[in-house]
Amino acid sequence: RIDAKKGIFLGPCNKRVKPVDKSASVTGIITQVKTPALKRLGQSIQRSISFRTEARPLPPMPIRTRQKASSFPRRRNSQLWSDTVDSLSHELSTKEIKRQEVIYELTQGEKQLIEDLSLVKKVYYEPMLKLDIMTESELGQIFGTLDSLIPLHEDLLARLEGLRGAEKTVQEVGPTMMDWFPCLEAYITYCCNQVGAKALLDQKKQDKRVEHFLRLCQESSFSRKLDLWNFLDLPRSRLVKYPLLLKEIQKSTPPEHPDEEALPHAMELIQRIITEVNLKTGEAECQFYRRGLCYSEDSQRVSEIQASRFLYCHGELKSTKGQKLHVFLFELVLVLTRPMAQDREGPVQFQVYRQPLPAAHLHLEDLPDGEPSSSGSFRGAFTGNDKVKNCFRVSATGRSKPQSHSLQANDSFNKQQWISCLRQAMVQSRDRQAQGSHCKPSERLSPEPTRATGAFQLNGSFTDTEFHCYCDCDSRLSQDNTQLVSYTLSRNCENNVM
Repeated sequence: RIDAKKGIFLGPCNKRVKPVDKSASVTGIITQVKTPALKRLGQSIQRSISFRTEARPLPPMPIRTRQKASSFPRRRNSQLWSDTVDSLSHELSTKEIKRQEVIYELTQGEKQLIEDLSLVKKVYYEPMLKLDIMTESELGQIFGTLDSLIPLHEDLLARLEGLRGAEKTVQEVGPTMMDWFPCLEAYITYCCNQVGAKALLDQKKQDKRVEHFLRLCQESSFSRKLDLWNFLDLPRSRLVKYPLLLKEIQKSTPPEHPDEEALPHAMELIQRIITEVNLKTGEAECQFYRRGLCYSEDSQRVSEIQASRFLYCHGELKSTKGQKLHVFLFELVLVLTRPMAQDREGPVQFQVYRQPLPAAHLHLEDLPDGEPSSSGSFRGAFTGNDKVKNCFRVSATGRSKPQSHSLQANDSFNKQQWISCLRQAMVQSRDRQAQGSHCKPSERLSPEPTRATGAFQLNGSFTDTEFHCYCDCDSRLSQDNTQLVSYTLSRNCENNVM
Protein backbone atom coordinates (compact mmCIF):
# COMPACT_ATOMS: atom_id res chain seq x y z
CA ARG A 1 0.00 0.00 0.00
CA ILE A 2 1.46 3.40 -0.99
CA ASP A 3 0.49 6.87 0.12
CA ALA A 4 -0.07 8.59 -3.21
CA LYS A 5 0.56 12.10 -1.85
CA LYS A 6 3.77 11.41 0.14
CA GLY A 7 5.05 8.54 -1.99
CA ILE A 8 5.69 6.45 1.14
CA PHE A 9 5.24 2.63 1.17
CA LEU A 10 2.79 1.82 4.01
CA GLY A 11 2.79 -2.02 3.82
CA PRO A 12 0.61 -4.70 2.28
CA CYS A 13 -3.09 -4.07 1.85
CA ASN A 14 -5.51 -6.59 3.41
CA LYS A 15 -8.55 -5.33 1.54
CA ARG A 16 -10.23 -7.97 -0.59
CA VAL A 17 -10.54 -7.17 -4.24
CA LYS A 18 -13.45 -8.73 -6.16
CA PRO A 19 -12.11 -10.55 -9.25
CA VAL A 20 -13.13 -9.07 -12.55
CA ASP A 21 -15.25 -11.33 -14.77
CA LYS A 22 -13.47 -11.68 -18.09
CA SER A 23 -16.75 -11.59 -19.91
CA ALA A 24 -17.83 -8.42 -18.13
CA SER A 25 -15.63 -6.22 -20.24
CA VAL A 26 -16.91 -7.85 -23.39
CA THR A 27 -20.56 -7.54 -22.44
CA GLY A 28 -19.97 -3.94 -21.48
CA ILE A 29 -18.77 -3.16 -24.97
CA ILE A 30 -20.93 -5.46 -27.07
CA THR A 31 -24.64 -5.16 -26.41
CA GLN A 32 -26.78 -8.30 -26.51
CA VAL A 33 -28.69 -8.93 -29.71
CA LYS A 34 -32.37 -9.27 -28.93
CA THR A 35 -34.27 -12.16 -30.47
CA PRO A 36 -37.12 -10.94 -32.68
CA ALA A 37 -40.56 -11.36 -31.13
CA LEU A 38 -41.71 -13.68 -33.92
CA LYS A 39 -38.72 -16.00 -33.41
CA ARG A 40 -39.15 -16.03 -29.60
CA LEU A 41 -42.79 -16.95 -30.00
CA GLY A 42 -41.90 -19.66 -32.51
CA GLN A 43 -39.32 -21.12 -30.13
CA SER A 44 -41.85 -21.14 -27.31
CA ILE A 45 -44.37 -22.95 -29.48
CA GLN A 46 -41.76 -25.44 -30.67
CA ARG A 47 -40.93 -26.31 -27.07
CA SER A 48 -44.60 -26.96 -26.31
CA ILE A 49 -45.19 -29.21 -29.32
CA SER A 50 -42.55 -31.57 -30.58
CA PHE A 51 -42.87 -33.55 -33.78
CA ARG A 52 -39.28 -34.69 -34.22
CA THR A 53 -38.82 -37.26 -36.94
CA GLU A 54 -35.78 -39.03 -35.62
CA ALA A 55 -35.68 -42.65 -34.45
CA ARG A 56 -33.99 -42.81 -31.08
CA PRO A 57 -30.54 -44.37 -30.89
CA LEU A 58 -29.62 -47.66 -29.33
CA PRO A 59 -28.32 -47.60 -25.74
CA PRO A 60 -24.70 -46.35 -25.74
CA MET A 61 -21.91 -48.78 -24.89
CA PRO A 62 -20.28 -48.37 -21.45
CA ILE A 63 -17.41 -45.89 -21.61
CA ARG A 64 -14.14 -47.56 -20.59
CA THR A 65 -11.69 -44.82 -21.51
CA ARG A 66 -11.91 -41.09 -21.66
CA GLN A 67 -12.62 -40.19 -25.23
CA LYS A 68 -13.29 -37.03 -27.11
CA ALA A 69 -16.98 -36.28 -27.38
CA SER A 70 -18.59 -37.21 -30.68
CA SER A 71 -18.55 -34.38 -33.20
CA PHE A 72 -21.87 -35.33 -34.76
CA PRO A 73 -25.33 -35.04 -33.15
CA ARG A 74 -27.68 -37.92 -32.57
CA ARG A 75 -30.50 -35.69 -33.71
CA ARG A 76 -30.74 -33.26 -36.57
CA ASN A 77 -30.67 -29.59 -35.75
CA SER A 78 -34.29 -28.49 -35.74
CA GLN A 79 -35.29 -25.30 -37.49
CA LEU A 80 -38.40 -23.26 -36.84
CA TRP A 81 -40.64 -21.69 -39.44
CA SER A 82 -39.98 -18.33 -37.76
CA ASP A 83 -36.25 -18.84 -38.44
CA THR A 84 -36.98 -18.71 -42.16
CA VAL A 85 -39.03 -15.51 -42.05
CA ASP A 86 -37.30 -12.12 -42.10
CA SER A 87 -40.33 -9.88 -41.97
CA LEU A 88 -44.06 -9.93 -42.57
CA SER A 89 -46.27 -7.30 -44.17
CA HIS A 90 -48.93 -7.84 -41.49
CA GLU A 91 -49.08 -9.06 -37.90
CA LEU A 92 -49.86 -12.74 -37.27
CA SER A 93 -51.72 -14.02 -34.23
CA THR A 94 -50.12 -16.49 -31.84
CA LYS A 95 -52.47 -19.16 -33.13
CA GLU A 96 -51.54 -18.54 -36.75
CA ILE A 97 -47.82 -18.65 -35.95
CA LYS A 98 -48.35 -22.00 -34.24
CA ARG A 99 -50.25 -23.22 -37.30
CA GLN A 100 -47.42 -22.20 -39.61
CA GLU A 101 -44.86 -23.87 -37.33
CA VAL A 102 -46.70 -27.22 -37.47
CA ILE A 103 -47.14 -27.05 -41.25
CA TYR A 104 -43.43 -26.29 -41.56
CA GLU A 105 -42.66 -29.26 -39.28
CA LEU A 106 -44.77 -31.45 -41.55
CA THR A 107 -42.76 -30.26 -44.56
CA GLN A 108 -39.40 -30.70 -42.86
CA GLY A 109 -40.37 -34.18 -41.71
CA GLU A 110 -40.94 -35.21 -45.32
CA LYS A 111 -37.58 -33.80 -46.35
CA GLN A 112 -35.76 -35.64 -43.56
CA LEU A 113 -37.55 -38.92 -44.31
CA ILE A 114 -36.52 -38.72 -47.98
CA GLU A 115 -32.91 -38.07 -46.94
CA ASP A 116 -32.90 -41.05 -44.59
CA LEU A 117 -34.50 -43.48 -47.05
CA SER A 118 -32.08 -42.40 -49.78
CA LEU A 119 -29.19 -42.83 -47.34
CA VAL A 120 -30.32 -46.37 -46.49
CA LYS A 121 -30.15 -47.38 -50.13
CA LYS A 122 -26.80 -45.70 -50.73
CA VAL A 123 -24.83 -46.77 -47.65
CA TYR A 124 -26.49 -50.07 -46.74
CA TYR A 125 -28.17 -51.79 -49.67
CA GLU A 126 -25.70 -51.00 -52.48
CA PRO A 127 -22.45 -51.67 -50.55
CA MET A 128 -23.74 -54.96 -49.09
CA LEU A 129 -24.73 -56.08 -52.57
CA LYS A 130 -21.40 -55.05 -54.18
CA LEU A 131 -19.32 -56.57 -51.37
CA ASP A 132 -21.39 -59.77 -51.51
CA ILE A 133 -22.18 -59.47 -47.79
CA MET A 134 -25.75 -60.58 -48.57
CA THR A 135 -27.37 -61.97 -51.66
CA GLU A 136 -29.71 -59.87 -53.77
CA SER A 137 -32.59 -62.08 -52.68
CA GLU A 138 -31.84 -61.59 -48.98
CA LEU A 139 -31.49 -57.83 -49.39
CA GLY A 140 -34.77 -57.80 -51.31
CA GLN A 141 -36.51 -59.50 -48.40
CA ILE A 142 -35.03 -57.14 -45.80
CA PHE A 143 -35.50 -53.85 -47.67
CA GLY A 144 -38.82 -54.82 -49.25
CA THR A 145 -40.48 -52.08 -51.30
CA LEU A 146 -38.52 -49.25 -49.64
CA ASP A 147 -37.51 -47.83 -53.03
CA SER A 148 -41.13 -47.28 -54.01
CA LEU A 149 -41.81 -45.09 -50.95
CA ILE A 150 -39.22 -42.42 -51.80
CA PRO A 151 -41.08 -41.02 -54.89
CA LEU A 152 -44.32 -40.87 -52.87
CA HIS A 153 -42.79 -38.61 -50.23
CA GLU A 154 -40.92 -36.56 -52.83
CA ASP A 155 -44.31 -35.88 -54.42
CA LEU A 156 -45.80 -34.69 -51.11
CA LEU A 157 -42.76 -32.54 -50.36
CA ALA A 158 -43.06 -30.82 -53.75
CA ARG A 159 -46.75 -30.19 -53.14
CA LEU A 160 -46.18 -28.75 -49.67
CA GLU A 161 -43.36 -26.48 -50.80
CA GLY A 162 -45.56 -25.29 -53.65
CA LEU A 163 -48.14 -24.09 -51.13
CA ARG A 164 -45.77 -21.55 -49.54
CA GLY A 165 -46.58 -18.01 -50.55
CA ALA A 166 -44.33 -14.99 -51.02
CA GLU A 167 -44.05 -14.50 -47.26
CA LYS A 168 -43.48 -18.25 -46.70
CA THR A 169 -46.91 -18.79 -45.20
CA VAL A 170 -49.31 -21.61 -46.17
CA GLN A 171 -53.02 -20.91 -46.44
CA GLU A 172 -54.62 -24.33 -47.06
CA VAL A 173 -53.02 -27.72 -46.43
CA GLY A 174 -56.10 -29.95 -46.00
CA PRO A 175 -57.01 -30.47 -49.69
CA THR A 176 -53.39 -31.30 -50.56
CA MET A 177 -53.22 -33.99 -47.86
CA MET A 178 -56.61 -35.36 -48.93
CA ASP A 179 -55.40 -35.78 -52.50
CA TRP A 180 -52.10 -37.38 -51.46
CA PHE A 181 -53.13 -39.76 -48.66
CA PRO A 182 -54.49 -42.52 -50.96
CA CYS A 183 -50.88 -43.06 -52.14
CA LEU A 184 -50.11 -44.44 -48.68
CA GLU A 185 -51.85 -47.70 -49.48
CA ALA A 186 -48.40 -48.68 -50.76
CA TYR A 187 -47.48 -48.96 -47.08
CA ILE A 188 -49.57 -52.12 -46.76
CA THR A 189 -47.04 -54.11 -48.79
CA TYR A 190 -44.04 -52.55 -47.05
CA CYS A 191 -45.32 -52.99 -43.49
CA CYS A 192 -46.56 -56.55 -44.08
CA ASN A 193 -43.05 -57.47 -45.25
CA GLN A 194 -41.43 -56.02 -42.12
CA VAL A 195 -42.26 -59.02 -39.92
CA GLY A 196 -40.22 -61.43 -42.02
CA ALA A 197 -37.62 -58.73 -42.76
CA LYS A 198 -36.85 -58.20 -39.07
CA ALA A 199 -36.53 -61.95 -38.45
CA LEU A 200 -34.18 -62.39 -41.43
CA LEU A 201 -32.06 -59.38 -40.44
CA ASP A 202 -31.67 -60.70 -36.87
CA GLN A 203 -30.71 -64.07 -38.30
CA LYS A 204 -28.14 -62.59 -40.70
CA LYS A 205 -26.52 -60.62 -37.88
CA GLN A 206 -25.09 -63.94 -36.65
CA ASP A 207 -22.81 -63.80 -39.69
CA LYS A 208 -19.60 -62.01 -38.65
CA ARG A 209 -19.27 -60.13 -41.94
CA VAL A 210 -22.81 -58.78 -41.67
CA GLU A 211 -22.41 -57.88 -38.00
CA HIS A 212 -19.07 -56.12 -38.66
CA PHE A 213 -20.43 -54.10 -41.59
CA LEU A 214 -23.55 -52.99 -39.69
CA ARG A 215 -21.49 -52.06 -36.63
CA LEU A 216 -19.14 -49.91 -38.72
CA CYS A 217 -22.11 -48.15 -40.28
CA GLN A 218 -23.69 -47.51 -36.88
CA GLU A 219 -20.45 -46.01 -35.58
CA SER A 220 -20.13 -43.71 -38.59
CA SER A 221 -21.30 -40.10 -38.46
CA PHE A 222 -24.00 -40.47 -41.13
CA SER A 223 -26.00 -42.97 -39.05
CA ARG A 224 -26.43 -40.73 -35.98
CA LYS A 225 -25.81 -43.94 -33.98
CA LEU A 226 -28.95 -45.59 -35.37
CA ASP A 227 -28.85 -49.16 -36.57
CA LEU A 228 -30.21 -50.45 -39.89
CA TRP A 229 -33.55 -51.50 -38.44
CA ASN A 230 -34.13 -48.01 -37.02
CA PHE A 231 -33.90 -46.69 -40.56
CA LEU A 232 -36.08 -49.42 -42.06
CA ASP A 233 -38.76 -48.72 -39.46
CA LEU A 234 -38.85 -44.97 -40.16
CA PRO A 235 -41.67 -45.15 -42.77
CA ARG A 236 -43.98 -46.95 -40.35
CA SER A 237 -43.18 -44.44 -37.61
CA ARG A 238 -43.79 -41.57 -40.00
CA LEU A 239 -47.15 -42.99 -41.06
CA VAL A 240 -48.66 -42.63 -37.59
CA LYS A 241 -47.41 -39.06 -37.23
CA TYR A 242 -49.79 -37.68 -39.87
CA PRO A 243 -52.96 -37.74 -37.70
CA LEU A 244 -51.07 -36.08 -34.85
CA LEU A 245 -49.73 -33.31 -37.08
CA LEU A 246 -53.12 -32.69 -38.68
CA LYS A 247 -54.73 -32.57 -35.26
CA GLU A 248 -52.29 -29.85 -34.16
CA ILE A 249 -52.91 -27.90 -37.35
CA GLN A 250 -56.66 -28.18 -36.76
CA LYS A 251 -56.29 -26.86 -33.19
CA SER A 252 -54.68 -23.71 -34.55
CA THR A 253 -57.09 -23.25 -37.45
CA PRO A 254 -59.68 -20.51 -36.73
CA PRO A 255 -63.37 -20.84 -37.65
CA GLU A 256 -64.30 -19.81 -41.18
CA HIS A 257 -60.79 -20.72 -42.36
CA PRO A 258 -60.73 -22.63 -45.70
CA ASP A 259 -58.99 -25.57 -43.95
CA GLU A 260 -61.67 -25.87 -41.29
CA GLU A 261 -63.79 -28.17 -43.47
CA ALA A 262 -61.01 -30.13 -45.21
CA LEU A 263 -58.87 -31.08 -42.19
CA PRO A 264 -61.45 -33.36 -40.48
CA HIS A 265 -61.96 -35.26 -43.75
CA ALA A 266 -58.21 -35.61 -44.19
CA MET A 267 -57.83 -36.92 -40.63
CA GLU A 268 -60.60 -39.45 -41.13
CA LEU A 269 -59.02 -40.66 -44.36
CA ILE A 270 -55.52 -41.15 -42.93
CA GLN A 271 -56.92 -42.94 -39.88
CA ARG A 272 -58.79 -45.38 -42.15
CA ILE A 273 -55.59 -46.03 -44.10
CA ILE A 274 -53.57 -46.55 -40.92
CA THR A 275 -56.16 -48.96 -39.55
CA GLU A 276 -56.11 -50.93 -42.80
CA VAL A 277 -52.30 -51.04 -42.86
CA ASN A 278 -52.27 -52.15 -39.24
CA LEU A 279 -54.83 -54.90 -39.71
CA LYS A 280 -53.05 -56.29 -42.77
CA THR A 281 -49.73 -56.16 -40.93
CA GLY A 282 -51.29 -58.02 -38.00
CA GLU A 283 -52.58 -60.72 -40.33
CA ALA A 284 -49.16 -61.04 -41.97
CA GLU A 285 -47.45 -61.37 -38.59
CA CYS A 286 -49.98 -63.98 -37.47
CA GLN A 287 -49.28 -66.04 -40.59
CA PHE A 288 -45.52 -65.66 -40.16
CA TYR A 289 -45.44 -67.01 -36.60
CA ARG A 290 -48.10 -69.62 -37.32
CA ARG A 291 -45.84 -71.07 -40.02
CA GLY A 292 -43.01 -71.24 -37.48
CA LEU A 293 -44.86 -73.51 -35.05
CA CYS A 294 -43.62 -77.10 -34.81
CA TYR A 295 -45.92 -79.77 -33.37
CA SER A 296 -44.77 -82.90 -31.56
CA GLU A 297 -48.31 -84.36 -31.62
CA ASP A 298 -51.18 -84.05 -34.06
CA SER A 299 -53.54 -83.24 -31.15
CA GLN A 300 -51.71 -79.91 -30.76
CA ARG A 301 -52.90 -78.75 -34.18
CA VAL A 302 -56.12 -77.24 -32.86
CA SER A 303 -58.42 -75.49 -35.31
CA GLU A 304 -58.25 -72.18 -33.41
CA ILE A 305 -54.62 -71.67 -34.48
CA GLN A 306 -55.44 -71.76 -38.19
CA ALA A 307 -58.64 -69.75 -37.70
CA SER A 308 -56.84 -66.89 -35.87
CA ARG A 309 -56.13 -63.83 -37.99
CA PHE A 310 -53.97 -61.79 -35.65
CA LEU A 311 -51.89 -61.84 -32.48
CA TYR A 312 -52.90 -60.01 -29.33
CA CYS A 313 -49.36 -60.30 -27.98
CA HIS A 314 -46.35 -62.57 -27.84
CA GLY A 315 -43.12 -62.67 -25.89
CA GLU A 316 -40.97 -64.44 -23.35
CA LEU A 317 -42.31 -65.74 -20.03
CA LYS A 318 -40.89 -68.21 -17.50
CA SER A 319 -42.49 -71.41 -16.21
CA THR A 320 -42.51 -72.73 -12.64
CA LYS A 321 -39.27 -74.57 -13.38
CA GLY A 322 -37.56 -71.43 -14.59
CA GLN A 323 -37.77 -72.50 -18.22
CA LYS A 324 -37.96 -69.75 -20.81
CA LEU A 325 -41.10 -70.05 -22.91
CA HIS A 326 -42.13 -67.99 -25.91
CA VAL A 327 -45.87 -67.51 -25.53
CA PHE A 328 -48.24 -66.51 -28.35
CA LEU A 329 -51.72 -65.16 -27.65
CA PHE A 330 -53.46 -65.58 -30.99
CA GLU A 331 -56.93 -64.26 -31.66
CA LEU A 332 -58.56 -67.53 -30.56
CA VAL A 333 -55.93 -69.51 -28.67
CA LEU A 334 -52.99 -69.27 -26.24
CA VAL A 335 -49.94 -71.26 -27.37
CA LEU A 336 -46.89 -71.95 -25.19
CA THR A 337 -43.71 -72.79 -27.08
CA ARG A 338 -40.02 -73.44 -26.56
CA PRO A 339 -37.66 -71.59 -28.90
CA MET A 340 -35.72 -74.02 -31.05
CA ALA A 341 -32.05 -73.79 -32.02
CA GLN A 342 -32.03 -71.68 -35.16
CA ASP A 343 -30.31 -72.76 -38.33
CA ARG A 344 -28.40 -69.81 -39.79
CA GLU A 345 -30.20 -70.23 -43.10
CA GLY A 346 -33.48 -71.66 -41.82
CA PRO A 347 -36.70 -69.91 -40.75
CA VAL A 348 -37.57 -69.05 -37.13
CA GLN A 349 -39.22 -72.03 -35.43
CA PHE A 350 -40.96 -72.65 -32.09
CA GLN A 351 -41.69 -76.06 -30.56
CA VAL A 352 -45.25 -76.15 -29.20
CA TYR A 353 -45.19 -76.97 -25.48
CA ARG A 354 -48.14 -78.92 -24.03
CA GLN A 355 -51.62 -78.46 -25.43
CA PRO A 356 -52.78 -75.07 -26.81
CA LEU A 357 -55.45 -73.37 -24.66
CA PRO A 358 -58.52 -72.01 -26.54
CA ALA A 359 -59.26 -68.43 -25.42
CA ALA A 360 -62.96 -69.18 -25.00
CA HIS A 361 -62.11 -71.74 -22.27
CA LEU A 362 -59.36 -69.76 -20.54
CA HIS A 363 -59.36 -68.88 -16.86
CA LEU A 364 -56.97 -66.21 -15.57
CA GLU A 365 -55.68 -65.67 -12.05
CA ASP A 366 -53.52 -62.72 -11.02
CA LEU A 367 -51.01 -63.99 -8.43
CA PRO A 368 -50.12 -61.33 -5.83
CA ASP A 369 -46.47 -60.45 -5.35
CA GLY A 370 -44.65 -61.66 -2.25
CA GLU A 371 -46.42 -64.96 -1.72
CA PRO A 372 -43.98 -67.57 -0.38
CA SER A 373 -43.24 -70.41 -2.75
CA SER A 374 -44.57 -73.86 -2.03
CA SER A 375 -44.64 -77.21 -3.75
CA GLY A 376 -46.01 -76.86 -7.25
CA SER A 377 -45.37 -73.10 -7.42
CA PHE A 378 -42.31 -71.07 -8.33
CA ARG A 379 -39.03 -72.24 -6.85
CA GLY A 380 -36.62 -70.13 -4.86
CA ALA A 381 -33.98 -70.45 -7.55
CA PHE A 382 -36.31 -68.60 -9.85
CA THR A 383 -36.04 -65.30 -8.01
CA GLY A 384 -33.16 -65.85 -5.61
CA ASN A 385 -35.41 -66.10 -2.55
CA ASP A 386 -38.60 -67.76 -1.36
CA LYS A 387 -40.93 -65.06 -2.75
CA VAL A 388 -42.20 -64.51 -6.26
CA LYS A 389 -43.16 -61.44 -8.26
CA ASN A 390 -44.96 -60.57 -11.49
CA CYS A 391 -46.74 -63.93 -11.81
CA PHE A 392 -50.13 -65.02 -13.11
CA ARG A 393 -51.81 -68.35 -13.78
CA VAL A 394 -53.74 -69.49 -16.83
CA SER A 395 -55.82 -72.65 -16.97
CA ALA A 396 -58.35 -74.20 -19.30
CA THR A 397 -61.09 -76.78 -19.14
CA GLY A 398 -63.25 -78.05 -21.94
CA ARG A 399 -62.58 -80.34 -24.84
CA SER A 400 -59.20 -81.61 -23.58
CA LYS A 401 -57.64 -82.63 -20.29
CA PRO A 402 -57.63 -79.73 -17.78
CA GLN A 403 -54.28 -78.00 -17.53
CA SER A 404 -52.79 -75.07 -15.66
CA HIS A 405 -49.67 -72.95 -16.17
CA SER A 406 -48.14 -70.47 -13.72
CA LEU A 407 -46.07 -67.93 -15.62
CA GLN A 408 -43.74 -65.11 -14.64
CA ALA A 409 -43.24 -61.87 -16.58
CA ASN A 410 -40.07 -59.79 -16.56
CA ASP A 411 -41.62 -56.94 -14.58
CA SER A 412 -44.92 -55.55 -13.33
CA PHE A 413 -45.68 -53.56 -16.48
CA ASN A 414 -45.08 -56.58 -18.68
CA LYS A 415 -47.34 -58.64 -16.44
CA GLN A 416 -50.17 -56.11 -16.63
CA GLN A 417 -49.93 -56.02 -20.41
CA TRP A 418 -50.25 -59.79 -20.56
CA ILE A 419 -53.22 -59.76 -18.18
CA SER A 420 -54.95 -57.01 -20.18
CA CYS A 421 -54.46 -58.86 -23.45
CA LEU A 422 -55.61 -62.17 -21.97
CA ARG A 423 -58.77 -60.63 -20.55
CA GLN A 424 -59.50 -58.96 -23.87
CA ALA A 425 -59.03 -62.24 -25.75
CA MET A 426 -61.25 -64.12 -23.31
CA VAL A 427 -64.07 -61.58 -23.57
CA GLN A 428 -63.90 -61.38 -27.37
CA SER A 429 -63.81 -65.17 -27.78
CA ARG A 430 -66.73 -65.78 -25.43
CA ASP A 431 -68.79 -63.04 -27.08
CA ARG A 432 -68.04 -64.59 -30.47
CA GLN A 433 -68.95 -68.03 -29.18
CA ALA A 434 -72.23 -66.72 -27.74
CA GLN A 435 -73.12 -65.03 -31.01
CA GLY A 436 -72.23 -68.17 -32.94
CA SER A 437 -74.59 -70.30 -30.86
CA HIS A 438 -77.52 -68.22 -32.16
CA CYS A 439 -76.46 -68.47 -35.81
CA LYS A 440 -76.78 -71.16 -38.42
CA PRO A 441 -73.64 -73.31 -38.88
CA SER A 442 -72.88 -71.62 -42.20
CA GLU A 443 -73.03 -68.18 -40.51
CA ARG A 444 -70.66 -69.00 -37.66
CA LEU A 445 -67.76 -67.00 -38.93
CA SER A 446 -65.55 -64.72 -36.86
CA PRO A 447 -66.66 -61.12 -37.23
CA GLU A 448 -64.26 -58.44 -38.34
CA PRO A 449 -62.48 -56.74 -35.46
CA THR A 450 -64.10 -53.50 -34.41
CA ARG A 451 -62.42 -50.61 -36.16
CA ALA A 452 -62.02 -47.22 -34.58
CA THR A 453 -61.10 -43.97 -36.23
CA GLY A 454 -58.62 -42.92 -33.54
CA ALA A 455 -54.94 -42.87 -34.42
CA PHE A 456 -52.98 -45.69 -32.91
CA GLN A 457 -49.56 -45.63 -31.33
CA LEU A 458 -46.47 -47.62 -32.32
CA ASN A 459 -43.35 -48.41 -30.45
CA GLY A 460 -43.66 -48.33 -26.63
CA SER A 461 -40.82 -49.30 -24.28
CA PHE A 462 -40.24 -52.59 -22.50
CA THR A 463 -38.61 -56.01 -22.73
CA ASP A 464 -38.53 -57.39 -26.27
CA THR A 465 -42.20 -58.33 -26.12
CA GLU A 466 -44.51 -57.32 -28.91
CA PHE A 467 -48.08 -56.49 -28.03
CA HIS A 468 -50.81 -56.28 -30.63
CA CYS A 469 -53.72 -55.14 -28.53
CA TYR A 470 -57.16 -53.72 -29.12
CA CYS A 471 -56.83 -50.17 -27.87
CA ASP A 472 -58.60 -46.88 -28.23
CA CYS A 473 -56.97 -43.81 -29.71
CA ASP A 474 -55.32 -42.98 -26.37
CA SER A 475 -53.70 -46.43 -26.23
CA ARG A 476 -55.82 -47.47 -23.23
CA LEU A 477 -57.49 -50.90 -23.37
CA SER A 478 -61.16 -50.63 -24.17
CA GLN A 479 -63.89 -53.16 -24.86
CA ASP A 480 -66.26 -50.77 -26.60
CA ASN A 481 -64.34 -48.64 -29.08
CA THR A 482 -61.26 -50.58 -30.08
CA GLN A 483 -58.75 -50.90 -32.85
CA LEU A 484 -55.75 -53.06 -33.47
CA VAL A 485 -52.65 -51.40 -32.12
CA SER A 486 -49.20 -52.76 -32.69
CA TYR A 487 -46.33 -51.56 -30.63
CA THR A 488 -42.97 -53.09 -29.83
CA LEU A 489 -41.86 -53.05 -26.23
CA SER A 490 -38.12 -52.79 -25.73
CA ARG A 491 -36.76 -52.18 -22.24
CA ASN A 492 -33.45 -50.72 -23.33
CA CYS A 493 -34.74 -48.27 -25.94
CA GLU A 494 -36.77 -45.12 -25.67
CA ASN A 495 -39.83 -44.44 -27.84
CA ASN A 496 -38.97 -44.55 -31.52
CA VAL A 497 -40.55 -41.53 -33.13
CA MET A 498 -40.48 -40.67 -36.75
